[in-house]
Amino acid sequence: MFDLESFPTSAGVYLMKDKHGHVLYIGKAKNLRTRIKQYFVEGRDTRAMIPFLIAKIVSIDTIVVPTEKQALLLENNLIKEHKPQYNILLKDDKTFISLMINHKHKWPMIRIVRCTGKPTEKGLHFGPYPSAYSARQVFELMTRLFPLRQCSDQELKRRSRPCILYSIKRCIAPCVDKCTKQEYDTYVDSAIKFLKGQDKEVIKNLQKKMFDAADNEAFEQAAILRDIIAQVEQITQAKQLIAHPSGKDIDIYGIHSEASTSVLIKLLVREGKLIGSEHFPFTNVLESDEELIISFILQHYNTERFLPKEILIPLPIESISISEILKERTKQNCHLIHPQKGEKKKLVQLANDNAKAAFEKERDQRENIEKTLLDMQEKLKLTRYPRTIQCFDISNISGTDTVGAMVSYCEGKKDKQHYRRFHIKDIKPGDDYKAMHQVLSRQLQRAKEEENLPDLIIVDGGKGQLNIALEVLRELDIASIDVIGLAKDQARHDRGLTKEKVFLPEHSEPIMLSSRSQILFLLQKIRDEAHRFAITFHEKKRSKRTITSSLESVPGIGPAKRKNLLAYFGSIAKIKTASDQEILSVKGISKKDLSSLIAFFKKKR
Repeated sequence: MFDLESFPTSAGVYLMKDKHGHVLYIGKAKNLRTRIKQYFVEGRDTRAMIPFLIAKIVSIDTIVVPTEKQALLLENNLIKEHKPQYNILLKDDKTFISLMINHKHKWPMIRIVRCTGKPTEKGLHFGPYPSAYSARQVFELMTRLFPLRQCSDQELKRRSRPCILYSIKRCIAPCVDKCTKQEYDTYVDSAIKFLKGQDKEVIKNLQKKMFDAADNEAFEQAAILRDIIAQVEQITQAKQLIAHPSGKDIDIYGIHSEASTSVLIKLLVREGKLIGSEHFPFTNVLESDEELIISFILQHYNTERFLPKEILIPLPIESISISEILKERTKQNCHLIHPQKGEKKKLVQLANDNAKAAFEKERDQRENIEKTLLDMQEKLKLTRYPRTIQCFDISNISGTDTVGAMVSYCEGKKDKQHYRRFHIKDIKPGDDYKAMHQVLSRQLQRAKEEENLPDLIIVDGGKGQLNIALEVLRELDIASIDVIGLAKDQARHDRGLTKEKVFLPEHSEPIMLSSRSQILFLLQKIRDEAHRFAITFHEKKRSKRTITSSLESVPGIGPAKRKNLLAYFGSIAKIKTASDQEILSVKGISKKDLSSLIAFFKKKR
């Protein structure tokens, strides 16, 4: 099939392609000929996915480069460009969650902030945290320990009396001068030190302030400080999150693989404290554990992601080239270490143990889902295993602003990258059948051309909607998809809860599934997600039309200015409450336009 001796013996990258020219897999090698031969010599490469890959390969392209480091870089860039089926690929649009203290403000506050790259807001940032939940936990703790303001700058200016947070001792009310600037800054400094892990120093400073307050007979203030000290001591002793006595920022990796599935765990150590973990499951993995870790690190630590001082890895790899690449990207030094003994080896073992536990949890979930899908195939008389499921829904109110939506599930899990929204065109208001026909036709025509048809389609509705779906499949000459309709049974009051009816092709009566059926739970979950997705889209479209039509009656506010106002504020209510300066900061808005808007809102009252 291939002349293996014709491949170069230099370092470089190879791209394996299918009959359509799509890239299936990208790899790197010191010696391209030797590496490519290993795929085709029986017994040389025993990875589970190799037979599936070999069966699809029609051509192999190679790119020769001078060094292995350049091969690493090229492989990483090509994976991002081509998104091969058998390479791991991380998304670049992940948001990072941190705590931020705007310490330059007269009255600083603590906030949770999200950003897709480097923080844009000025202030001290702490994190990133592994999840929004963990960030909220720390934020709640901080608001209990340090009574700083939680109101906006605008609210701070217009307050004439303290809010309820002052009454419950969660804020010392700088808005109405219930505290001095020096007293407020004491709490700000303590909050910053606490987030930096300087717990002992925080307690020492708070104790000094408490004794000073008691000496000055400010007993209420001394009591507040006493309670805060007790909470800090309790939390720091109970958590015991010290992972590394050096106080360094470290990422620690563990991995567990079986067959073609792997789970990678990252433990996050910040200021010497273990603050959380992230886990990354991968299926249909072709890379070895070593290749997976290298590929992950090069994709994960881009120019916008925090790079720790050390990365501990569970396998020995050639780390010099990787460290050089990371330094060139981020202008920071980072050492990749495969520890052989001591505390660092124990930390890597901890990460490996967590990876195994996460793998077993994922495996149990996969097995439960697989059983449910097999039962679904049998119970609903499907011709194929429903690995990929798409559900369609139509949403409107009194026939207006009709939209369609499709959600996609793979192996029982949301596949959000394949969610779709549809603007419905040229139909009579309220004609849901025509709307469903249009949505299905557009989506399935595209999927047919891309050779990406689902195994099962669910339509939200009864026999009528099911027949529309079958009609579309006939028109497009598609015979490889199962279709069902799912509709609520409007039960009588004396029959208890509403049931679900499942409509099948060529069956006059619907199937009624048990209220405890795992099949029903999964179908309802998918249908409800489609319903939510459609309603959200419909509300957004209706809201935009309502706002736009409302602003159309403002003299001097044309389409461009309406667009700019809506993009900046998002709603009529926010425009109405905005300051004059905020409105004038919108592109294209003049003082004359401001006067027109003020007059318009006065008339609307």
